[in-house]
Amino acid sequence: MRLFRFLFKFFSSKIEKPLILKQKAKIEQLIDHEISNPEIFIEALTHRSYLDQKTFIKSNERLEFLGDSFLGFVIARELYSKFQDRDEGFLTKVRSNFVNRNTLAEAAKKINLMDFMYISPELLSPSNPGLRTLLGDVMESFIGAIYLDCGGETAEKFIITHLFTPYINSGLHLIDDNYKSQLLEIIQSLKLELPKYYVIKETGPEHDRIFTVEVRIGNEVLGEGMGRNKKSAEQEAAKKGLQKISSIVANKIASQK
Repeated sequence: MRLFRFLFKFFSSKIEKPLILKQKAKIEQLIDHEISNPEIFIEALTHRSYLDQKTFIKSNERLEFLGDSFLGFVIARELYSKFQDRDEGFLTKVRSNFVNRNTLAEAAKKINLMDFMYISPELLSPSNPGLRTLLGDVMESFIGAIYLDCGGETAEKFIITHLFTPYINSGLHLIDDNYKSQLLEIIQSLKLELPKYYVIKETGPEHDRIFTVEVRIGNEVLGEGMGRNKKSAEQEAAKKGLQKISSIVANKIASQK
């Protein structure tokens, strides 16, 4: 009997207790719909770093995939309907402005989505170079959870209310923040050697890698960027390179006057 009590106590201590959805009422108000499956939202709001604390739940990566796909469809449909006189090139470019990490991160900040997350606190620090990517990812997984629990109509309404309409009204959808393409265009116009991107460093644990990338013309470094994936690090490096090239060109023009 004593052995039974010992074993029961031992194994009970190993069983993870379920998490409770943070501020469920506020989330329901945000999505304008009652939640019937809190577990799917807990999954959507759980970053891989929280799994280090030995919780039984999954991270939000699968829901991120679903939310990304649904978001892309809704944005494409809304743009197709709103800009009936514009060609495929314009629609593709504007859609990319809506679904990129910067736009999604800003939307996540505006609705305070990080307040509901299960995540290692240090990752939410403004000094974290991967913060925008992290917030963009959770915005997508949150959309995936809304779609599964509340249906496509509610998920569409959320996207249009908190992403599509605000950015259309502000004109931010027309801003080109593809710094790699901008850098390539200006370098081609100057007839210089094409830029190349190199990963020079990888740091951090497996679930939260930070990449450092340099963009170079030949052996000359134009800019350096950091991000949670190679793509975002390359964009940051290109942004720095674009600033450097633009400054050089501006100074050259000024000196010729």
